[in-house]
Amino acid sequence: MIFVSESINDTYKIAEKVARKCKGGEIILLNGELGAGKTTFTKGFAKALNVKNNVTSPTFTIMKSYYGDLTLRHFDMYRINDEEELEELGFDDYFYGNDVCLVEWNKVKFIEKNVITVNIEYSGENKRTITIEGVDL
Repeated sequence: MIFVSESINDTYKIAEKVARKCKGGEIILLNGELGAGKTTFTKGFAKALNVKNNVTSPTFTIMKSYYGDLTLRHFDMYRINDEEELEELGFDDYFYGNDVCLVEWNKVKFIEKNVITVNIEYSGENKRTITIEGVDL
């Protein structure tokens, strides 16, 4: 599915559509250039799950956990060098549990289950094209 976002609120609404389809155990891969709106998408997703905490990018912590209707694990793998480093950090424990994992800058080459891919592309000054695969909306 392809959506066009012309505002933060539009992006939140698109993220909410995805969040409403999640039951737990999904891995959502967020792709896009720096500043494209990956964390904005995550904020809208978390809001739809009734997360009360302020969602921020986990660039320096690598992962942040949020609790709402489902447990949300927000990963930023920008600083991870390779999949081996992820294994050393124990990320498989999160990826194959019942939490929803939102992953920015994915470094995992092969994921075995419940993958939803979200591609966010600039298409104008305040406009984004958001392509979502792996879930029927």
